[in-house]
Amino acid sequence: METPSLHAGQTVSAGIVDTRPRLQGFALAGVLAGLMLTLLLSALDSTIVGTALPRIIGSLHGFSDYTWVVTAYLLTSTTMIPIVGKLSDQFGRKWFLIGGVVVFLIGSALSGLSQTMEALIIFRALQGIGAGALMSLTFTIIGDIFAPAERARWQGLFSGVFALASVIGPAVGGWLTDNGPVISGLTTDATRWRWVFYVNMPVGILALIVLITQLPANISIRSNRYRGWAAIRRIDFLGAVLAAGGTICLLLGLTWGGQTYPWNSAQVIGILVASVALFIGFAIAEHYAVEPILPFDLFKNQIFAASGLLSLTIGMALFAVAIYLPLFIQGVLGQTATNSGAAITPLMLALAACSAIGGQLIARIGRYQWLAISGGVVLAFGIFLLTRLDVHSTLGNVTVDMIVVGIGMGMVSPVLTLAVQNAIPRSRLGVGTGAVTYLRSMGSTLGTAVLGTVVNNTVTAQLNSTLPPAAHRLPAPVLAAATNQQVLVQPGAPQQLVQQVVQAATAQVPAGPAHAQTVQALTQQITALFNQIFEATRQALAVGIQHAFMVGLFVSFAVIIITLFLKDVPLLSAAQRTKAALEQSDGSATAEEEQEREVVLPGV
Repeated sequence: METPSLHAGQTVSAGIVDTRPRLQGFALAGVLAGLMLTLLLSALDSTIVGTALPRIIGSLHGFSDYTWVVTAYLLTSTTMIPIVGKLSDQFGRKWFLIGGVVVFLIGSALSGLSQTMEALIIFRALQGIGAGALMSLTFTIIGDIFAPAERARWQGLFSGVFALASVIGPAVGGWLTDNGPVISGLTTDATRWRWVFYVNMPVGILALIVLITQLPANISIRSNRYRGWAAIRRIDFLGAVLAAGGTICLLLGLTWGGQTYPWNSAQVIGILVASVALFIGFAIAEHYAVEPILPFDLFKNQIFAASGLLSLTIGMALFAVAIYLPLFIQGVLGQTATNSGAAITPLMLALAACSAIGGQLIARIGRYQWLAISGGVVLAFGIFLLTRLDVHSTLGNVTVDMIVVGIGMGMVSPVLTLAVQNAIPRSRLGVGTGAVTYLRSMGSTLGTAVLGTVVNNTVTAQLNSTLPPAAHRLPAPVLAAATNQQVLVQPGAPQQLVQQVVQAATAQVPAGPAHAQTVQALTQQITALFNQIFEATRQALAVGIQHAFMVGLFVSFAVIIITLFLKDVPLLSAAQRTKAALEQSDGSATAEEEQEREVVLPGV
């Protein structure tokens, strides 16, 4: 078969010249800058709000609903990831990404203007819808722009940027909450926290300008060849509704369990059963859908299946460390930290650096499995070191251990998206990348729920066996307050609790010659008893976190096993892919192979 004449930047696909534009020079730099800005938006907003929450609660008077400020964002962002990924495959990515930025900015502006907790929760949910599109499409468009070999270094760099943004988020949130400018009619001294949301506006608007002007509308291969109503009818509306419902129910069940309601409560069991039923319905609907949200035939691809499991387990392992290391540093070691981000900065910096370096190494070598296996081994070793931490450990021990964990995480991170994008057709980049991102997010939620249960059960069991007998004679509310883990991480909280109990007890001492001596003795007894309770709580917390790290260690073993199934497919450069396409364009390929093959020519 005669090969058509091709120009630099054009591609071979089903024997037809693909005229999609290839970015280079200023246009390429502009698009990458725009994508990095959108990534910063979603990464920062996942952590920046946490440090502002106490001030928000005080301003809007909504303590009972404060967790929903975070939960609403998590629910909608996670739900949107696979849906937007699939729709971008069908209709193109540019306007879904731009729409996501617009929705995110509207949600940010309205969140900053909120006058009640209920309004803030609703606008945070709106913000999450936009964030889901950003998280789903940023890495997918990287796959559209670059051939696999070039893609590796950029995926690694963007993974590093995401990790770095997560580190600085809490610090930025704290600074804005304390030092954000006071503007009449917009903020007051008590509502500086509104800048946590307003700060998104200039960054987002700049990203919008760059993406609108520089990102081509036809940057991706579209799986949908229909137009108008025919194209709309092919959207998997039923699958989207069932997937959204199943995801929301699962996240709510995992979030409520052991926190809002007991795990064996009707609320938790009922909503988890509903989640299972909805996901079963989703699987059935996908079997019959013309354009399924998640084509299950992708799981026949060993690399896709392995990458999905790897994303799930990495999400669990990362949150095991990210949540409980700050608690260990502050609650067990007694170190002060202005926020959780400061406590795990060494971990995230190591993760960011190794993600960027790992991407460069993959780009040079052209293969990725070796890095995934090595990263899994380093990760397992780092978490093993964490399991050895106890009440006698030092901050230096913890820092070294978390750096090792960060190195392991950073070595695996750039492989997750890269392997999937290299193993599936470009017409399915959106659904493949979205599935990996979705599973990683679900893994973090699952890990949080499982490890929270492990820690709470362990702490309860330890306290039952180590508390001094006199502690059980205290009123139940007082004992609950003294053994609450939060008392260990709030500066001055132990002393304040002891002072309150002493005041209540000494107020009942009758006046007389021995009043002063009795008060002094009673104060010493109460102080000594509470010091024993606090120490027992500290030791129980150390054991509980140690058990959480043990679970994380088993998860890291699973990571190693999964990487062995991550089949190593060489990453071709643009020139190599062109040569392969030209060699195979003699008509010997099947119709499906011709349809899916797409290779970038030299000169890009």
